[in-house]
Amino acid sequence: MKKYRVNVNGTQYDITVEVLEGEAAVAPAAALAPAAAPAPAAPAAGGKTVNAPMPGTVLAVNVTAGQEVKRGDVLVVLEAMKMENEIMAPNDGTVASVQVTKGQSVQSGAVLVTIA
Repeated sequence: MKKYRVNVNGTQYDITVEVLEGEAAVAPAAALAPAAAPAPAAPAAGGKTVNAPMPGTVLAVNVTAGQEVKRGDVLVVLEAMKMENEIMAPNDGTVASVQVTKGQSVQSGAVLVTIA
């Protein structure tokens, strides 16, 4: 058994994976070459960037620069694989900048919003 800690949208989960005998060894995900993704822009001093978790199209931008947000507020709605994904604020703060517009295609890891 191997134990891992996984972070999904700011929530940490502890998982245990059973290693079966006779199964072919699989390279860990970290050892695989990742697809080229744009480097996230540096956040404003003390700011936190909110990145796209997957490639998709921006359906709605619910915030503007200077707007106060609370943890869990929906910042952007991203369509990926015909599903709408609500991208939420990871913490309370003020929106420092919005990097996307409605209808824009984004890659995984692209900066959507910066929160100060």
